[in-house]
Amino acid sequence: MNIRRARQEDIPRIMDLLLQVCMIHHQGRPDLFKPMSRKYTAEQLAGIIADDKRPVFVAADSSGKVQGYAFCVFVSHAGDNMLTDIRTLYIDDLCVDENMRGKHIGKALFGAVKDYARENGCYNLTLNVWSCNTPAMKFYESCGLKPQKTGMETIL
Repeated sequence: MNIRRARQEDIPRIMDLLLQVCMIHHQGRPDLFKPMSRKYTAEQLAGIIADDKRPVFVAADSSGKVQGYAFCVFVSHAGDNMLTDIRTLYIDDLCVDENMRGKHIGKALFGAVKDYARENGCYNLTLNVWSCNTPAMKFYESCGLKPQKTGMETIL
């Protein structure tokens, strides 16, 4: 796998993978996630790919086909009354094609993102994972992540 920054020509394939992520979330929480939708439109995705503050990485196989992605966002808390002024790279979304899971593509993507965060002076790397997505939780734990905080809810 070749891990690289996403390019505009990757958008159609990334859109396919965004649909897979949507369906995982919809199956886990149909009360919150619409079926057959995507987090971003192709136009929004084009803007994100062009924004260096929101780097997107892809894992492309030997034929160049994108088999996974990681959307990232730089976050800092400069001037915050309570939080220290550290630089964080937040993984907004990470996906590996459902037919390619278990082949260490996710680990390769995560490792590349982690290296990128270090190279860019980040203190930490963070992400959120839905509690209904236990395979993702296990994957992130296997990558060395530990819970930072917990979101809780009550359905009314």
